[in-house]
Amino acid sequence: MKKSHHILMYFLLILLIVLSVIYIVNFFSLKKEATEESNLLNAMEIYENEIAYDNKVAEETNVETSKEAVEEKTNEVDGNLNEEKTEETERMAKLKKLQEENTDIVGWLEIENTSINYPVLQGTDNEYYMTHNYKKEKSKNGSIFLTKDYDWTIPSSNLLIYGHNLGNGTMFQELLKYQDKNFYKQHQTIRFTTTEEDAKYEIISVFKSRVYYKSEKNVFRYYYFINAETEEEYNEFVENAKKASLYDIDATAKYDEQLITLSTCSYHVEDGRFAVVGKKVETIQ
Repeated sequence: MKKSHHILMYFLLILLIVLSVIYIVNFFSLKKEATEESNLLNAMEIYENEIAYDNKVAEETNVETSKEAVEEKTNEVDGNLNEEKTEETERMAKLKKLQEENTDIVGWLEIENTSINYPVLQGTDNEYYMTHNYKKEKSKNGSIFLTKDYDWTIPSSNLLIYGHNLGNGTMFQELLKYQDKNFYKQHQTIRFTTTEEDAKYEIISVFKSRVYYKSEKNVFRYYYFINAETEEEYNEFVENAKKASLYDIDATAKYDEQLITLSTCSYHVEDGRFAVVGKKVETIQ
């Protein structure tokens, strides 16, 4: 009996060690994957700087420029002065490169001085990128993704963006730090870049919520708000978001101002959610 007890104890100890090793390996594997994803733009920047340096050396070597080339360049500049076009930032150009790998990449999201610095995907449903990365590979991290219902042709009123709340500190886990007002004061803006625009959003609300039952009435289902059909509908969303905020924020939004909502899971209640809402305040040039 005593011997059997010892054998059982040894077996449980070995099982515990094996499970611990598996957990640790999985934890660091997912964190490495998320870090690699967030470093995509930095890697592209290094590569482009190397190309720019090589081009500069080549230009300096070729010191003789023909009169015809100078006249051609002058005419090109004069022509551009007469054409109205949007100025493209480096980040917008890098996104175009990323889209060559996956056309589902619609933007890049960053909150400065946090781990939130990722490409944003948009699929034909809201499930695929919960379990796949930007390379369309299976991943427990999933991706940061924009709701399938956002219509770029309008565009819609609210960029509703989802991400997992992971224990390894990646994806949208750091959003929950906005529960602390001091954290908000140090991180009041969100940067969202597309191939058409590089913009900053000012945070106007931070709140806890949950997924409500269909039978529940007079509740704030923020996760349904994507495009306001009327000014009243837009104002109602902003008003509810401000009321739900964990603390007072002076900034608010007016009808027709573009909104962004970042949403993740929260465990304060069953099916809990945590959301951060911002409005567009600046286009980066």
